[in-house]
Amino acid sequence: MIHNRLTVADLRALKGKRQLTMLFVDTPDEAAAAAIAGIDILSIIDPIWTPEMREAAGQCFVQVGLLYGELCTYEDYLRAAHRAMKIGGDAVYCAASLDTIKRLSAEGIPVISHVGLIPSKATWTGGFKAVGKSAASAMAIYEHVKQLEEAGAIGAELEVVPDRVAAEISKRTSLLMLSMGAGPGGDAQYLFAEDVLGYTRGHKPRHAKTYRNFRAEYDRLQQERIAAFKEFVADVSSGAYPEEKHLVPIADAEFAGFLAKLP
Repeated sequence: MIHNRLTVADLRALKGKRQLTMLFVDTPDEAAAAAIAGIDILSIIDPIWTPEMREAAGQCFVQVGLLYGELCTYEDYLRAAHRAMKIGGDAVYCAASLDTIKRLSAEGIPVISHVGLIPSKATWTGGFKAVGKSAASAMAIYEHVKQLEEAGAIGAELEVVPDRVAAEISKRTSLLMLSMGAGPGGDAQYLFAEDVLGYTRGHKPRHAKTYRNFRAEYDRLQQERIAAFKEFVADVSSGAYPEEKHLVPIADAEFAGFLAKLP
């Protein structure tokens, strides 16, 4: 399918030239808003990746998230990756083994992986906290990046790593480094739309920046829903609904004829 959106080659050519913007989105409305706003890259998880989402995403480059743990074997990942690309994905996110990444890459599928704090594997690095704060830990991230290079990945999410460490690693790899809480030294700045729009429930990451207060508006709308539903209940109870305008009329003669035919 011919399109004008960014390609892998375009993103690689932009490495070191300018900071890209990236959002994780959940809905067609968010995807469409991101496209209109000029966001470069979207991350959309596989279960909600549909032709409707592809259309909404417009000219955004889309990374389709293949869910670690729900997919297990290489064949699972391969089928899911081909399905994602067939819908119009531009790359897939894969946090599986280096062998799986290598085999997907060998099929010509652009793969983006994950280094630093990897939520699905956080137990190995001490839980949900920054990674790379010691020389040894920082080197482990760098070595992981080089392994991903060798496996054929095109990029990696670089999550919650000291900014100076992230900048040095980004300079020393051909991978696109997608910074989520790893400072401006990466190739893209990556946030979740729910944090940007201000409707995150519970913990909000330190690196998240909120630009609007959608939570207050959602709470207001929920109260309006409840009020409207209560009014409906009251109208039904009192007989105020349905009104004459809500009814389907029948001519008197036709109704009389109907009554005459009833047993």
